[in-house]
Amino acid sequence: QVQLVESGGGLVQAGESLTLSCTTSGGAFGTGPIGWYRQVPGKQRELVAGVRSGGVTRYLNSVRGRFTISRDNDKNIVTLQINSLKPEDTAVYYCNGARGLGWNGNMYTWGQGIQVTVSS
Repeated sequence: QVQLVESGGGLVQAGESLTLSCTTSGGAFGTGPIGWYRQVPGKQRELVAGVRSGGVTRYLNSVRGRFTISRDNDKNIVTLQINSLKPEDTAVYYCNGARGLGWNGNMYTWGQGIQVTVSS
């Protein structure tokens, strides 16, 4: 069974950058779109960026221009580069199949996610 493994979060200052990585154990990503989601307490998890296996990307409007998602199919890694971090980016970030932004990707069992905390 494929398991999702997120890494790269932490505590950062506003304005700094951070790169999150997602890979799998127990198998590779399928060919469907993969996305990064975030969730803050009391709110639903939302898809903020997605990437298809061919490299096409989509972003939530509120993060467009600061977030960059990329995918290395050979290395089985999907990364999310976040620039100019803001306190409102504080959330637990998860990767999974991209459902949203017009896509309906296959979902995997959710991983533990990775905490990103941005201090002002």
